Amino acid sequence: MIEAAKASVVQVQSGSRGIGTGVIWRSAAGAASDAHSAIITNAHVVMGTERRNGRGRLQVVTGDGREFAAEVLASNPQLDLAMIRVSAAGLPVAKVGDSTRLRVGELVFAIGNPWGQVGVVTAGIVSGLGSITLQGTNRMAQYIRSDVLLAPGNSGGPLLDATGAVIGINAMIFGGDLSVAIPSHVATEWIAGEPDNPVRLGIGVRTVRLPTRQRGLLVVNVAPDGAAARTLLIGDVVLGVAGEPVADPDRFVSAVTRSARARGSVRLNVLRGGAVRDVDVKVDSRSL
Repeated sequence: MIEAAKASVVQVQSGSRGIGTGVIWRSAAGAASDAHSAIITNAHVVMGTERRNGRGRLQVVTGDGREFAAEVLASNPQLDLAMIRVSAAGLPVAKVGDSTRLRVGELVFAIGNPWGQVGVVTAGIVSGLGSITLQGTNRMAQYIRSDVLLAPGNSGGPLLDATGAVIGINAMIFGGDLSVAIPSHVATEWIAGEPDNPVRLGIGVRTVRLPTRQRGLLVVNVAPDGAAARTLLIGDVVLGVAGEPVADPDRFVSAVTRSARARGSVRLNVLRGGAVRDVDVKVDSRSL
């Protein structure tokens, strides 16, 4: 069972951050030149990797020793989840279990790369199931506590039940010997809302706090050949996308992509020169 599960576990190498772990969540079956596979890991494993220029800086090594350049498709620091992509088809996909059926006392296994040691397996039992308030929000997130032994390098690896199904993504050590994992159903729900091919507007943004205590995204650069080149200006503050407030770059990318897929354009709520206005950014095949 462990040998079968190991096939879908990869090393994630992110520059100076060393080695983390990831799980192959889905993989194209064909051999087309644009075929790719999606891998789930922790957001903190890939933190600092640029979206547009991440390819080459982020590497994935499969269980059979193949190396692939990777790029970050989506990241949620609050959930500590990230989805990365490699240009490869037919990779072994993990069997994902139903973490909502998990019970305290069940046997669980963790697979990861602690301290750079490849494919280390530890075992334990589920110690507790609970939820915490996400930092800076009033949303709740669920977690699994267990006494599997984790160390740096295990982050982003799978927590397996006794059948070898992934029922959690190992995230951190939470006091003493108790380790924390993000339940698989939370990861599945998050992934369902994240597109495989995010829309790019050709802008750079960073989070700013406004005098009203509201947060927005300050436009700090605009690519001359980007979709938003004729619509947005450096110094604009984006407050929302199609009526959805956005306060961090990751949520912004997801909201822009959903809006573009639905409408063929993106409506942004923008603060410019002290006035709030709605602007529409047309997207074309280059952006999609």
